[in-house]
Amino acid sequence: MKAALSFLSAYALLSVLLHGTAAAHVPYIEKRDYSFEQPFRVRGSVENSIAVYGWLESGNDTDVYRLEIPRPARLYCNALVPVCPAYGQFLPWLAIAGPGLAAPDELLPFALPQGYGAVVVKNIVPGEQRQQFYEPFGGKSYYTAPTFDQTVSQTGTWYLYVWDPSGMGGDYVAVIGFKERFSLLDILRALINTPKIRLDRELHTDCRNAD
Repeated sequence: MKAALSFLSAYALLSVLLHGTAAAHVPYIEKRDYSFEQPFRVRGSVENSIAVYGWLESGNDTDVYRLEIPRPARLYCNALVPVCPAYGQFLPWLAIAGPGLAAPDELLPFALPQGYGAVVVKNIVPGEQRQQFYEPFGGKSYYTAPTFDQTVSQTGTWYLYVWDPSGMGGDYVAVIGFKERFSLLDILRALINTPKIRLDRELHTDCRNAD
């Protein structure tokens, strides 16, 4: 039954990618840590929508995404957390770092490249009520998250950092971009990864008893 549902979800996603009948992101699954030395490199325009199913292995882990911005662009990103019993208080933060930005207004647990500033996107305060929504292609519910959504005029290499200031760690989805522009490789990637996500193979905790 799970295999049949995964096939149907992949077929539905293929229809969306081809015909644009609903919002969709190209799914990536973290297979190695996105470190400072080996960040996830966003290929193509930062405006094209992708969803990276990442994992902060520990409370000291910071995932790093590298974005090349050769011309002014709208940069949209957030970090969604799956609704799981273990993640009720998992509240990752974002920092968007780039040339020409002012120094961040928060103390960061990592050093920025020389000459870079950053915008810090905080999550809610622990204990506050969190809104949820259902994502049909992955078949999961997620907590909504604060979003960075600004036009970037300074060209060059930018970085997105994801970490948990409370020191908890866990699974999250880094959503980058908003335009539904998909190549053949994107479609193939979606057909491969969507069934895995439907079967919870990207997760590192049990979400079956989520509220």
